[in-house]
Amino acid sequence: MATTALVDPETGLTQAQLAARHGLRVAGERPSLTEYSRRLWAYRHFTAAYANAKLVASYSNAKLGQIWQVLTPLTNAAVYYLIFGVVLGQNTIPNFIAYLTTGLFIFNFTQSAVLAGTQSISGNLGLIRALHFPRACLPLAATLTQFQQLLASMIVLVGIVLVTGEPLTLAWLMLPPALLLQAFFNAGVVMVVARMGSKASDLKQVMPFILRTWMYGSGVLYSVKLFDRLPEWASTLIQFNPILVYIELARYALLEQAPLLNESLTQLWLVAAGWAVLGGIAGYVYFWRGEQEYGRG
Repeated sequence: MATTALVDPETGLTQAQLAARHGLRVAGERPSLTEYSRRLWAYRHFTAAYANAKLVASYSNAKLGQIWQVLTPLTNAAVYYLIFGVVLGQNTIPNFIAYLTTGLFIFNFTQSAVLAGTQSISGNLGLIRALHFPRACLPLAATLTQFQQLLASMIVLVGIVLVTGEPLTLAWLMLPPALLLQAFFNAGVVMVVARMGSKASDLKQVMPFILRTWMYGSGVLYSVKLFDRLPEWASTLIQFNPILVYIELARYALLEQAPLLNESLTQLWLVAAGWAVLGGIAGYVYFWRGEQEYGRG
């Protein structure tokens, strides 16, 4: 049965028409994408401050504090080197220590950002319900926090690469833009999982398994040349794995003799840039479309 719109007897206008005349909007209505982007930029200082606070708080209860930013990936690298380098014999790769740590540090950037982003909305419901701000600030802050941790890890990685005998070359200049492209890609993925995690609380339980599978399919722990054993179509498809692309760029920049699945530097950059643009924009639009849903229910 259709409902009849209420009409104001004095003006003869419906409630919707009266609201439009006086510039009233529905509470919590999603703004346009342009307006949302403008508001998000206006809150950039809040996003940065929140990311810094999360970084400090994450190690506040540990005696070694933020040193764990470096110790955690180093410990993982030591364990994986023992298993894959010593036990499984992958140390036949030239400078396997630097090869392994480069892959681990680059992958850990995406892994940590995605895990943090999964709970960036569901874990901040009190803040969301108490304050009015673009909700994209939260997944972006999660990405920024992990990017700050990555910078600390890169200092250690550079030390490892130099100590293990790699020369300092002009190719190293490719590393910063590669990391920036990965950061844009991560931001898009984080916003996707943030929206999904806001509705599906079990996602945080499933995500570690998804990321572990992604790691094993990205040539982090072993020579990427093993992918050549796959059918040609599968090997070609793997070359477009975004994490593998960013890892290959980092290894290309830092290591002289690292085995690469895709030796075309031009293609690597095109795919890396494509994933950064596609992932960043698609993730942002996807998150924006759910803006009015966050913190409800």
